[in-house]
Amino acid sequence: MTSAVRYLTEAGFLGKFYIDGEWRKPGGSETAAAVNPATEQPIAEIALGNEKDVDLAVAAARQAFASWSRKPAAERASLLDRVQGLLLERLELFAQAITSEMGAAVTYARRAQVPLAAEHIRVARDNLATYSFLTRRGGTAIMREAIGVCGLITPWNWPLYQITAKVGPALAAGCTVVLKPSELSPLSALLFAEVMGDAGCPPGVFNLVNGTGPIVGARLASHPKVDMISITGSTRAGVLVAQAAAATVKRVAQELGGKSPNIILPDADLSRAVPLGVGAAFRNLGQSCSAPTRMLVSRSQMAEVEILAAAAASELVVGDPLAESTTHGPIANRPQFERIQTMIGVGLEESAKLVIGGPGRPDNLQVGLYARPTIFSNVRRDMRIAQEEIFGPVLSIIPYDTVEEAIEIANDTVYGLGAHVQGTDMDTVRKVAGQIQSGQVHLNYPDWDPNAPFGGYKRSGNGREYGREGMEEYLETKAVLGFYR
Repeated sequence: MTSAVRYLTEAGFLGKFYIDGEWRKPGGSETAAAVNPATEQPIAEIALGNEKDVDLAVAAARQAFASWSRKPAAERASLLDRVQGLLLERLELFAQAITSEMGAAVTYARRAQVPLAAEHIRVARDNLATYSFLTRRGGTAIMREAIGVCGLITPWNWPLYQITAKVGPALAAGCTVVLKPSELSPLSALLFAEVMGDAGCPPGVFNLVNGTGPIVGARLASHPKVDMISITGSTRAGVLVAQAAAATVKRVAQELGGKSPNIILPDADLSRAVPLGVGAAFRNLGQSCSAPTRMLVSRSQMAEVEILAAAAASELVVGDPLAESTTHGPIANRPQFERIQTMIGVGLEESAKLVIGGPGRPDNLQVGLYARPTIFSNVRRDMRIAQEEIFGPVLSIIPYDTVEEAIEIANDTVYGLGAHVQGTDMDTVRKVAGQIQSGQVHLNYPDWDPNAPFGGYKRSGNGREYGREGMEEYLETKAVLGFYR
């Protein structure tokens, strides 16, 4: 039993939900096993909620909304400050939980999964401190008011990070929330609920109900007393949530799939651009919706790029996620592992050139959902591996003949979440960035900016998270004419 599972077991949280400031037993008896992908063995049994549990949580959030939305901004910011402090104070416990539930190398969980999650809370606090909820436009007052009760649906790949990206700005805006984390990575969510209670969150402001999408997610989306749904997940899941929400005309914010391009311009420093591009594509085992898994390269530079990419991939250490030397652990769950294996097979069937990796586990690993970091070259834009989101450590190198063609290939996808451009001539780099249809573009691998709004064009979703725009998703706009006379 891992330290995080032992902690949750001893605290009695595994079989309960957090509703109205209390840990409560579920209304039904359905459960699900949390599985450690490194061992493929169950490590905990969690309760799964039903519609009654959702109704109780929504009622608690509705009851708490009037008071919470009218709290002074400074008071809401103070809560967020305490939440951030507790997240950092309990960093190791959260890291162990994330490693156990979805396989992230514990070193990566410590330096990215947990601290970056805490940054979302800090940013929400800081933006709240300076945000103008009342502005003047002539004689009219423009008021920004909390939208109401928000249902938050989060995924398994960045479990804590996506929770804080939604909870932080929603609470900052004055909303109350019901969180449905992924049933595949529930441990860090339970720990987060404890943090909310220990931070002094008023009853009903934050609620958590574990469960499946078809039951808990669908009830949240269709609930007449839920004013907004924010979902991070697959495009398919986003469509189902939007359909369920349509009857009540509630706001739906969606951060969905991606197939992000990384354009390596001919004047780029390949010795830097290619290894960092491989690292970005394989970050979190490629299990990130914005991972730049299409590397677009000038045809004349393909041979050199293949050598550099293979060398970068060979330096990755796939193995026991608890080992300090491991850079990449197992794939998070069995369905995703099978999806990755299938798509690697598709790449071979499509006659893409296998540069490194391939199907199956790495040779030294016989147990666990471990995948080989895989790179294909000479990939055509119409191949499935160039069009479909794989969500794993699979990189496609696609040749282009002109920069104009590179831009065309970059945009030749139903997605538009993220993109990268590498080059020396910054005028050209900026010009190319301006022509890519995506919600974010990274130029020459900049540092992560938690204040940069994040969201998609096309089938990557709508709405924005992070920064000021992330909080504004949870606000309504009211115009009061004649306010100023």
